[in-house]
Amino acid sequence: MSQEEDVPRLGHVKPLEYESISHYLGRLRRFKANSLPSAYSLGQAAGIGAVTARWEKLYFNPFPADEELGAIARLVGLDLSRFQNMLPSREMTLQPRPIRLCGVCYAELPCHRMTWQYKDIVAACPYHNLRLLERCSSCKTSFQIPALWIDGKCHHCGMRFTSMAKYQGRIRRTSRVGTSAPSPKM
Repeated sequence: MSQEEDVPRLGHVKPLEYESISHYLGRLRRFKANSLPSAYSLGQAAGIGAVTARWEKLYFNPFPADEELGAIARLVGLDLSRFQNMLPSREMTLQPRPIRLCGVCYAELPCHRMTWQYKDIVAACPYHNLRLLERCSSCKTSFQIPALWIDGKCHHCGMRFTSMAKYQGRIRRTSRVGTSAPSPKM
């Protein structure tokens, strides 16, 4: 038996364009063929320990090593570069809390985007010029980490993320230097 055959495999879950690693890892764990109860169990299956729990919480210090990402990539049959693209840009400062959401983006493609967590674009969605939400528009509960998002709705009251778009106000852009939004990572 070759070393490649010794590597356990999980059911394949295709990453969505712009999807954050937190959101992807949650979907991967919940996929029926995988049914992993925790981020720790995913890390154990890949042989990298509890590091995946930090990634699900959007904590990237230290930044994920290619070896760690490669272990997950092999486990699910994805290219390493695809996992690297789910991470925050090294040039941008990440703000892992509060978790932010653009309901319009979510309606277009139902996933959490890493760009919503960039510290430099705290107020507005860089694609729709709408105020990013930091809590449910109905019950005012803060959003859970993206790995725990199920069915695109608030975990507390059940309001759909796509319904929250109507509560996002337009942001009036100023012409200050440095206000341009980064291009999305693919």
